[in-house]
Amino acid sequence: AAIILIGLSKLALAQTTPADVNTVVEAEKNFNKLVERRGIKGGFLAVADPEGIIFKPDAVNITTFYSNIDKQPGTLATSPNFARISVNGDLAFTAGSYVYQNGNDDTDKVFGDYVSIWRADADNKMKLLINLGIQHPEAEQEALTDFKNPDPTKHVAPSKDPFSGKRVILATDNLFNHSLTISTLAAYKEFLSPEGRYYFPGFEQIMGQDKIMKFIDNEGISITAETANAGRSTSNDLAYTYGKARIKKGEIVSNYNYVRIWEIDANHKWDILLEVFSAIENE
Repeated sequence: AAIILIGLSKLALAQTTPADVNTVVEAEKNFNKLVERRGIKGGFLAVADPEGIIFKPDAVNITTFYSNIDKQPGTLATSPNFARISVNGDLAFTAGSYVYQNGNDDTDKVFGDYVSIWRADADNKMKLLINLGIQHPEAEQEALTDFKNPDPTKHVAPSKDPFSGKRVILATDNLFNHSLTISTLAAYKEFLSPEGRYYFPGFEQIMGQDKIMKFIDNEGISITAETANAGRSTSNDLAYTYGKARIKKGEIVSNYNYVRIWEIDANHKWDILLEVFSAIENE
């Protein structure tokens, strides 16, 4: 009886122990090594989730895209500095800087930031679900590292309806998009996490709600957006959405893809932890 009790205690402990964020950080580092050894095409194919997407400029399946090209020239190096993982470890993301170089001359280097969303497969191995990047001038200083383990108190019991979680996050994203049409600043004030991060082409990452709202105000940005799809961890503490946006700065209107990472707060309200816009250009 004592042996059985000990076994049950260990099982209960394992079920309540939150996932380790280093799991996804190591997945990103492993991807970086794969790209170095196999090239960009080989690296992406090795880690792609079967449903994984990249934006070229529309959302396309990672495996389909890279299987249909001979080779992607150049080298790519990524360096994660921001990462989170859901309590049960089935959904996570990394974000950080990248350097792309097509040639041997340093003048050929392209700098920017990337956001990668990862999903655990049946063997609990992290696979790349979404990847999106922006370009900006070389950063003057290295970004601070922020890898944080999940808060088990934010865990919400899974719904008996397997589609409920996705419907909720889709509705939340649509509500935010509607709020943007009324007042951009008011929408961000209501939905953006105090720890939020903002990635906009041509600029280094912006951290914190106050600085993000100041940037939006100074740039005179107004946004209309339409949700395309969403996903959510089964522990109901981390989620993502993506879609298309039209952003007006002054008299200039441009088209973008967007990806948002949502995190549930202590009051079980969904907040935007990260948002990235990537300009849509004709290819």
